[in-house]
Amino acid sequence: MGFSKENYGYVEGLLAKRRQESELRSRERTLEVYARCPELKEVDRRLSGTGFALVRVAMEKVDVENRVAALKEENLALQKRRAELLSSLDLPENYTDVIPVCPHCRDTGRLDRGLCSCMKQMLIEAGYRSSGLGALLKKQSFDNFSLRFYDGDALKYAEIALHTAKDFAETFDKTGRNLLFMGGTGLGKTHLSTSIAKRAIERGFDVVYETAQNVIADFEHDRFKSGYGESESRSEKYLECDLLIMDDLGAELTNQFTVSSLYNIINTRINLGKSMIVSTNLGQKNLLERYDERITSRLFGEFDPFLFRGVDIRRQK
Repeated sequence: MGFSKENYGYVEGLLAKRRQESELRSRERTLEVYARCPELKEVDRRLSGTGFALVRVAMEKVDVENRVAALKEENLALQKRRAELLSSLDLPENYTDVIPVCPHCRDTGRLDRGLCSCMKQMLIEAGYRSSGLGALLKKQSFDNFSLRFYDGDALKYAEIALHTAKDFAETFDKTGRNLLFMGGTGLGKTHLSTSIAKRAIERGFDVVYETAQNVIADFEHDRFKSGYGESESRSEKYLECDLLIMDDLGAELTNQFTVSSLYNIINTRINLGKSMIVSTNLGQKNLLERYDERITSRLFGEFDPFLFRGVDIRRQK
């Protein structure tokens, strides 16, 4: 398990900015109290000098014990005076300190035993941001997936899909398991896909969600990217992420390039042992008619298929 390099870099940047802002606020507060109490500035100057004095004593090696004791006594007296001066201004002793947002890791994101909980949460939120699911992750989860909108055979299918989705999310470990969600619009395919993505991201996996139409558009962009004056790949993430969720398969324009790109994605991820979830409004017959055998044999041979039936939940609501 591991968060993506991009999200690590993004969070490291946020933490660095956090530290810089804390240091800036510390400097601003320090200048403020110096203006109000010039003696405090002199006390701080003398306190910073004691450190250099200790180094000199150690280097000179003359009467070290007594001189160190005297410096420590002076340092304690200066600290006491500093606290008194701040108190006279009705300010706490740590008023000019660098005060981090997270007191546990001091905004480094790391502890001796590993990542701090604050950094883990930031990585999860970065995963939400980079997944492409955006606001859906705030609205859709296993907790609010309701079976009350299904009945009869549709309910049985939905129960199986929900159970499988939960198991997939909790046991996801880059083993290359794939799911195929088929059924009409508004029957819960995207809701379950989002729920899986949310849990996988929380567990530290890199998830990318996109419609088939936009996936193909990114591959087409990369094919002609020199004409756009760009060098950075838009399609690389679809091959490298831990879990790719491709929604609305069949809504894209079908041509030789589209079919070639879809085959490349599906086949490459299968060969790399990287999982996919594909959802489509098309049934098995329509998929067989629309795509060549190279794609359909993989969709029905390497994916666990689930059929969604019933009445559009949005209409029911």
